[in-house]
Formats: sequence, structure tokens, C-alpha cells
Amino acid sequence: MRIIPAIDIIDGKCVRLSKGDYNTKKIYRESPLDVAKEFEDCGLKYLHLVDLDGARSKHIVNYGVLHEIASKTSLNVDFGGGIKSDDDVRIAFENGAAQITGGSIAAQQPDLFLQWLSIYGAEKIILGADANNRKIATQGWIQQSETDVADFIADYARKGISYVICTDIQRDGMLQGASNELYREIIEKTGVRLIASGGVSSMTDLMALRQIGCDGAIIGKAIYEGRIILEELKQFEIETQA
Repeated sequence: MRIIPAIDIIDGKCVRLSKGDYNTKKIYRESPLDVAKEFEDCGLKYLHLVDLDGARSKHIVNYGVLHEIASKTSLNVDFGGGIKSDDDVRIAFENGAAQITGGSIAAQQPDLFLQWLSIYGAEKIILGADANNRKIATQGWIQQSETDVADFIADYARKGISYVICTDIQRDGMLQGASNELYREIIEKTGVRLIASGGVSSMTDLMALRQIGCDGAIIGKAIYEGRIILEELKQFEIETQA
């Protein structure tokens, strides 16, 4: 299972939210690049970079941060937040994204999202499936649909998607553990390469996600709050690869 630390960006700074609420913003570091370099120095290989300004503005905003991290580290960056158009996708890849994540666009403009999947391939396009009480939420998690998250992912799996980031909004930033049963259900039902997001608070949580069969686990606040230290993640990576 891949360890994927997260950096969320507002005004060019490294922040975290709770349950996606912008009013809970907490600034952890002024320089996302410095944080990314710390991840790289620890031996981590992946980064989940979210443009929260972009998510709110409905177009990419912090592509400069993406470019800086992609050009000055060797991290494989998946980038999301505000990707709503062909131009947004182009800007993300031109600035160094290894993959891009489409969430709201996949729910609201499926034809456009499937067009990107066809053009760039399943290795480059990640489905973002953000759920509040199992229902798909969009537009920075402000709008909620009646679509069940497992059904949503299963439908896209049939259409060729391979990678899925699934966030349980109720657990995001709360440090109360991941939605293990939901992730197990999705993996068994769809066979996608599921990346768990939201609630990871300890190494025990990571071990449980690995046992379930998750392809990756995104870790944010647990790192910034010192619940998980980078040396522990480095050792976990070594053991996983052994």
C-alpha cells in the first residue's frame, strides 16, 4: 500500500480543514515546498496536493505551487481542486502533475470526465469520490446528491476508471479512524485501486487499510499534529516493500 501524504493549499500556504469546512482552516506551514521536501527526504514517493482555493473558485488557482513542488522534488504528485475544464487539465499536467483528480466534474459533467479518461488514460485520471453519509458531495462538499458512493464508483469502474480516491467527509480531518467497512465494501464490489482518505490517525489505521486491500492511504492532519511521525511512515514503506 502506498503512503500518500497530503498538502492542502489556501493562499499558497499549507493548511488543513475539518470536514471540508473552510471556517476551520488552520495554517500549519508557510511553504508547501519545504513540507514536500521533508516528505521526499523521508523516502516517501507520492504526494496528494489539493488546491482548496481552486475548489472554491471552480478553476485551478495554485498551479504555481504545483510547479514548484513538481520541479524541485521527485515526488509523484496527484493534483486536485478546481479542475473543471480542458484548460485546467492542461495546466495541471503542464505544471508537473503525474495524475489529476476529478470529483465534482465526474458527478456533474460525466461526459467531459470520460473524455479526459479517454484522452489521458486510466493511469493519469483519478476519480474523486467524496461522500457524506455515503452520498456523493460536490462543489467543495457544499452540495450533496442522492447518489450512493459505492454505486457511483462501480459505474465508473465499468467505464474504465482504475484509481479512486474516496473521502468520508464526516471523518476528514477528525483523526477518528478511517471508514474501513465502507472501503472494504467498495473494493469487493468494484475491484478499483482504492486510495483511502479521511480520518487516518495512527499507524494502526494504516495497517488496517493495508489489510483491507487499499492501494494507497492519504495522510494529512495526523502528520501535522504529530500523531504519526515521518520516521514511522518511512519504516512502514520499507516493510511494505520487503
